[in-house]
Amino acid sequence: MNQFDHRPLGSTGIHVSAIGLGTVKLGRNQGVKYPSAFELPSDAAAQALLETARECGITLIDTAPAYGLSEERLGKLLGAGAHDWVICSKTGEEYINGSSHFDFSAAHTRASVERSLKRLQRDWLDLVLVHSDGNDVDIIENSGAFEALGKLKQEGSIRAFGMSTKTVAGGILAARESDCVMVTYNPGHIEEQAVIDECLKLNKGVLLKKALASGHLNSEDADPVQTCLDFAYAHAGVTSAIIGTINPQHLRDNIAKAKKALT
Repeated sequence: MNQFDHRPLGSTGIHVSAIGLGTVKLGRNQGVKYPSAFELPSDAAAQALLETARECGITLIDTAPAYGLSEERLGKLLGAGAHDWVICSKTGEEYINGSSHFDFSAAHTRASVERSLKRLQRDWLDLVLVHSDGNDVDIIENSGAFEALGKLKQEGSIRAFGMSTKTVAGGILAARESDCVMVTYNPGHIEEQAVIDECLKLNKGVLLKKALASGHLNSEDADPVQTCLDFAYAHAGVTSAIIGTINPQHLRDNIAKAKKALT
């Protein structure tokens, strides 16, 4: 069977594939923490990657304003088919002239979402996550970002919201105050398992970032990718692992290993 079973993203009513396609490499190749340098793919290569993802059953795309040209390129490449995908974007972080800048105010949050809608050529976004700078709890409690996203959800501009967190305390608070949390979780980074536990208890969505340790895998394992994916899906609270690649064959290989981990 080529298709992933669709998995519920918590209680949002949204269903997603167990692997999501991360698209930072479609739009940005500076200031990224990958083991080797890369060129941004051509439109034809990016289109081929998206077609491979669709053929293999991926329905979830992860992007962000901080990913350079990613949103704009996806909007053009997906065109009228954009609503066939579940798209997760973000707010709070901007990557400008080689460095990140953060703004979690309510006004910026709304403006950022409206800009993402235009770039992605969408009438609504399925999921928007606050792109944390590490001060998770303060952002949730004091910035106005969550309140703005809650209003945008009520207005129908977004279907669900949450946070891409960097701390356990922030992840647990985000689980209690929103629909979905994105956490770092792999065999070399288990500290945030408590967040996944909380999400499972509360029936909230969990997306994994760095599930393959951003390519910095343990070479002592016979198959480090399989080890990471087996680890990721062993926790019942995990909804989907976001994996970024611009190589269609790598994507096919990762999908095959994900399916093996899920059986």
